[in-house]
Amino acid sequence: MADFVSKSVVKSSVRELSTPLAGKAELNSIIGTIVANNPWGCTTYISGGENFPAVSKSSESYSGTIVYENNDGKQVGRITVKAPTSVGFDSVISGILGLEALKTAMGGVGSHDSSDDGFSITIKCHAANGEFYNVTFKRDKVTLTSYEDDAILETIETWADSVPALA
Repeated sequence: MADFVSKSVVKSSVRELSTPLAGKAELNSIIGTIVANNPWGCTTYISGGENFPAVSKSSESYSGTIVYENNDGKQVGRITVKAPTSVGFDSVISGILGLEALKTAMGGVGSHDSSDDGFSITIKCHAANGEFYNVTFKRDKVTLTSYEDDAILETIETWADSVPALA
């Protein structure tokens, strides 16, 4: 009987942050810098006759909770919010907090504690050697996936060492 023979070794690495990112503004600043400046030296590519950028966001999501408390400080309600963009997330939070009918129905006042927010942005990259890999940023970690060449990890690690928020 024939055996499967490994053709590649796809790797994954995680950097746990010593201090979680302060919030989505800090994350979006890091992502904006990556997309604008391409610090990893990725290259543009063509697929199906279409040109693609060297670095691009491939997915993004934001989540948080609005907690409702009554006059005695007792939690009387909770709403979980999830949105596909940072702007959408802010709009949903503001919209919910502004609904007087919801405050009445919950029997309390809502508040959003951004320290409990979650967010995830994945960057897709095309390395100069032709590999595609992903870097996912969350509040407490950065994950590099789908790479084979250790030079990619070294490049990301060296760059991350230069970004104080990712120490």
